[in-house]
Amino acid sequence: MANRRFELYEYRQVIVQMRLGQSDRQIAKSGLMGRAKAGVLRALALAQGWLDFDRPLPSDEEIVSVSGTAPSVPAAHTVSLVGPFADKVSEWWMQGVQATTIFRTLRRAHGFTGSYSSVRRFVQGLSRTQPKLTTILDFDVADAVQVDFGHGPKLVDPRTGELAQTWVFVMTLCWSRHQYSELVFDQKVPTWLACHRRAFEFFGGVPRRVIIDNLKSGITRACAKEPEAQRSYADFAEGYGFLIAACPPRDPQKKGRVEAGVKYVKRAFLPLRDFRGLGDANRQLREWVMGEAGNRIHGTTFQMPLKLFVETEREMLKPLPSVPPELASWTKGKLHPNCHLAFEKCKYSAPFRLVGQELWLRTTSQTVQVFYDHKLVAIHPYLPRPGMRSTVDDHMPPDALAYKMQGPQWCMRQADVIGPSCRAIIDHLFSSRIMDHLNAAQGVIGLTRRYGNRRVESACARALSHGTPRYKSVKQILERGLDTDAPPFMAEESAAQSDVYSGKGNFCRDHRDLLIH
Repeated sequence: MANRRFELYEYRQVIVQMRLGQSDRQIAKSGLMGRAKAGVLRALALAQGWLDFDRPLPSDEEIVSVSGTAPSVPAAHTVSLVGPFADKVSEWWMQGVQATTIFRTLRRAHGFTGSYSSVRRFVQGLSRTQPKLTTILDFDVADAVQVDFGHGPKLVDPRTGELAQTWVFVMTLCWSRHQYSELVFDQKVPTWLACHRRAFEFFGGVPRRVIIDNLKSGITRACAKEPEAQRSYADFAEGYGFLIAACPPRDPQKKGRVEAGVKYVKRAFLPLRDFRGLGDANRQLREWVMGEAGNRIHGTTFQMPLKLFVETEREMLKPLPSVPPELASWTKGKLHPNCHLAFEKCKYSAPFRLVGQELWLRTTSQTVQVFYDHKLVAIHPYLPRPGMRSTVDDHMPPDALAYKMQGPQWCMRQADVIGPSCRAIIDHLFSSRIMDHLNAAQGVIGLTRRYGNRRVESACARALSHGTPRYKSVKQILERGLDTDAPPFMAEESAAQSDVYSGKGNFCRDHRDLLIH
């Protein structure tokens, strides 16, 4: 007790006791102040007339100025070895440099001989003397909600049958503190939008503002002054009629209500519970929100959140739109040389003339629309499984489309139109058990565009009569004009001749012709 420091109010109490006639011994027995200290204070009070009932009690300032005693005077500190470098260290610390880095720099560049503990104590003193100031944000009724995600339990994902990390989505009304909570498997744009829709339907209305963090599903460019909203979220906000209010980067205190709401769910609901699956977990969470969480006495408002919401805030929310906006996500992608864009491990085609261009994909649960320069250039059904592909034939380049469309059946149909000799060559090409001669068959049919059906048929007949039923033979006959004197041809005979042909040369005459002449 000898070294105990006294507060000013204790000095005043002792002076009051002295004015009431208490002796120093009685004051010491009461525990207010020791006899020696009380004697010193009595002498000072008598000299200043403070014990005179006709005069008012002295003020705190007067006691301090006369006695020279200040309350809670801190003990004297030793001089820090960091003192000569205080300005530099303070500047570095305010810039966010770590204490260990400051210590190594002082030792290396400034001849500092102290220990790291000296630097650590010095910067801790800076932290105490320069606290970060905050203020309490006030919100009007139905003015805003705050939204955030937090880690949830691991549950079995029905899509994979394996344990997967879940996330708890929380939307908290800033005025009443009533909240909507839901467990989900991801934070992707479709999930983000769907959670918002279910939250608004749960509240039965829409607030004026939605305060969010800078997650990619809501904000594509985080900035303190001019953040950029994700296109899907911007369309969703326009459809429901609310403003997106993004917090500045690294400043979660701007949405402290939902930060506290996420912690409340993680500490009060998730522990010591068993969940059979995501559906069961969300059922229990909904019951908990409407029961224990909604009817508790909130630590800040000292009111029940659900009661405040039902009695006041619910009627002040903006009504839900008569037709709910379509949940659509926008994604930008480049059209690959194969004339397809990749989205969620699936591929969707677009016109070949746009290869290499940046396109926008608007995706719903049913369709995928592709836009270029604000114009719709393709539409596909939504593909539910990774690895699937949706291709529109008209999007392919002419060469690729021709190869795809002009298959064996097409070649045979075209050959029937041209003539029996052409059909015999096409059948021969497709009868190979080693090589795929589709390109050759397409080449034979394609010769009609330059030479016409009649000449191609004559060239095919000559090639068959010489036992060379190949595309190259037909092409050379046409190029040299040898098709004009083609011999008569019978399909059965040509087939037999082609079987015994030994490949001595193009257009060689049959041995029977030589014997006749």
